[in-house]
Amino acid sequence: MPAPRKYSDEVKARAVRLTIDALADPATKHGAYKRIAAQLDLNTETLRSWVRQAQIDTGERPGTTTSESERITELEKEVRELRRANEILKSASAFFAAELDRPSR
Repeated sequence: MPAPRKYSDEVKARAVRLTIDALADPATKHGAYKRIAAQLDLNTETLRSWVRQAQIDTGERPGTTTSESERITELEKEVRELRRANEILKSASAFFAAELDRPSR
């Protein structure tokens, strides 16, 4: 179960939009992360990572998108479940093979 979110999606979206707008303007680019984070009472590195992920999601920056990350997580969970099922089936087949090798009375 994921940890509870400290910031709402609206706050995150607003912060990202404000920062991207500030970074696009050369007059407000310098210190944009620090200034906007202070205005919205956010951690500067949190804001920086949100903006980085938004840029990745829009294709402005290379990296793994949010949807790809979610898909990878789902696939890893499925692989764990399949490996567990495979181990159970191996144990069961070994058990039944041993039963067949025993002489009957």
